[in-house]
Amino acid sequence: MKKLFSQLSEKINSSHGADTSAILLCAGESTRFSQGRSSKQMASVLGKAVVSRTIDAFEEAPSIKEIVLVVKKEEADDYNKLICDSAYKKISCIVVGGDTRQISAMRGFKHISEKSKLVAIHDGARCLVTPDIIEAVIAEARLSGAASAASRVTDTVKMADDGNNIVRTVSRENMWTVQTPQVFEHQLYRSCVENAAQKGITATDDCMLAEAYGQKVKLVETGRENIKITYKEDILLAEALIKARGDK
Repeated sequence: MKKLFSQLSEKINSSHGADTSAILLCAGESTRFSQGRSSKQMASVLGKAVVSRTIDAFEEAPSIKEIVLVVKKEEADDYNKLICDSAYKKISCIVVGGDTRQISAMRGFKHISEKSKLVAIHDGARCLVTPDIIEAVIAEARLSGAASAASRVTDTVKMADDGNNIVRTVSRENMWTVQTPQVFEHQLYRSCVENAAQKGITATDDCMLAEAYGQKVKLVETGRENIKITYKEDILLAEALIKARGDK
């Protein structure tokens, strides 16, 4: 899989240089992680903060020209300290997020460079993302205008009623779980955002904004390791995966 990512990104991205702005969403309430008492982005994974591992991947991705961090207001000082204590070169600004993911993404988008050709939106808590995954999704977005990291569903999928009783079995043939990064051409994403605002559309991810605008989004198979830290036990899984692939 890693070899495939490398070949795809080298083929498409080599002549483009760093022309993609990344928006890292870190403003969630973390209620499922610790009832909101502490941020999952600041939790430690093998001695390094979750968000630091996420930033590292985007710092190393050749196509990324800048990184915008969208954070909770009460954690802004923590992020400023994190940046000051690190050698990050691509972080352009820190933005205070909103009450929803959609609002946070829109606020981050307002601060990216107008010269960027593409924008990549990523969950700050998805810390096992790699530069190869980032580049592969960007490569596909260059071809199709919009692309997302994703993984095919391998479990049997059931539809249930309000009482948790099985109603029917859903075919998994064309079922995917969608991840991030989700990458869009700059002006296309602007149109998607404006369309959502005009029509009062509420979306749980940026692909939904594109769907509502009538834009097809290409899914890029990025495997099942690109997990998002949601619960405490996800830290243990992340640490095991990092050790398994030989990372620090």
